[in-house]
Amino acid sequence: MGPGPSDVHPRVLRAMSTPLVGHLDPSFIDIMNEVQELMRYAFRTDNKWTIPVSGTGSASMEAAIGNLVEPGDTMLVPTNGYFGGRMESMAERAGGEVVHVDAPWGEPLDPADVQDAFDEHQPDVFGFVHAETSTGVKQPGVPELTSIAHDHDALVVADTVTSLGGVELEVDDWGIDVAYSGPQKCLSCPPGASPLTLNDRAMDKVLSREKSPRSWYLDLSLLEGYWGDDRSYHHTAPITNVYAIREALRLVAEEGIEERWARHRRVAGALKAGVEAMGLGLNPEDEYWLPSLNAVLVPDGVDAGAAIDYVLDHYDLEIAGGLGALAGDIFRVGCMGHSARPENVSFLLTALGEALEAQGADVDPEAGFAAMREQLRQ
Repeated sequence: MGPGPSDVHPRVLRAMSTPLVGHLDPSFIDIMNEVQELMRYAFRTDNKWTIPVSGTGSASMEAAIGNLVEPGDTMLVPTNGYFGGRMESMAERAGGEVVHVDAPWGEPLDPADVQDAFDEHQPDVFGFVHAETSTGVKQPGVPELTSIAHDHDALVVADTVTSLGGVELEVDDWGIDVAYSGPQKCLSCPPGASPLTLNDRAMDKVLSREKSPRSWYLDLSLLEGYWGDDRSYHHTAPITNVYAIREALRLVAEEGIEERWARHRRVAGALKAGVEAMGLGLNPEDEYWLPSLNAVLVPDGVDAGAAIDYVLDHYDLEIAGGLGALAGDIFRVGCMGHSARPENVSFLLTALGEALEAQGADVDPEAGFAAMREQLRQ
């Protein structure tokens, strides 16, 4: 119940025990085709260039930024969370110049500030975090941000690591040019094959680069040969991880993507109601609340690390603390994928309430539990 990885569905674990075949075996190519089509469904896109990158979500992130940002390009990145800083680092390593659009940690980007940053800096690439794992903030009004970028002929890269498969995400309808994600959050799949999608406009920029990207392994012009029509050798794919993400994506399709979004809202809403009735607050405003990652405020006088240790030691349950500017101020409680179940929320509220009472915090776990049950009944 932390910020990831989430619990893996038993069907995904069973799929990982499937015997290996060659990464160019005809049967595996059939699986590759299915993975790509299922991934398009989850991203809500028709993009041809939709693949699982061989690596964790950070590999997918670096594939997106490292291929799109060329030496001399300017990339606009946000300052309102930890992963905007990671975008900055990757863009600089790719040879780009980085400029910022500022917002406090725990708040989304303001479109007016994005507009001002574009007018001042005229960036070539704009990156934003749709679901900021470090703050529990969901970025609203995405189409407004992408419209600003496209009016300035910039490409848009979206970090959807904690949103894909868990909260509403419409890559095509919202005008997102590139989106990357990780499998271990709302898809409930072990890390190792990470979703990435690019539209034709973005891929045209990748294929027309004057200089190759600095990473051979993540060069999309080479990976296109393996995941594109040719199915030519580039590297040995993580076969077991591809089995896993296929099964995870099949579960998404069976549930239905909109129904899955609704489940996350319903179960996380019960968690939210419970912690608030217990006497705790959430870091973001309700308008920006991210169901898949709940940033619960640490009560005054409570040692967050000690409470996290208590929950783990006494209940074998994992939650996490804050990062960066929010270190010590929040608990990060995940409600993702297979973990987003009522019984897990009940277990969490019991464990967290006891951990806080052990430090003398003024909380009411019984009121929290009652509010959680009432929310689920509604």
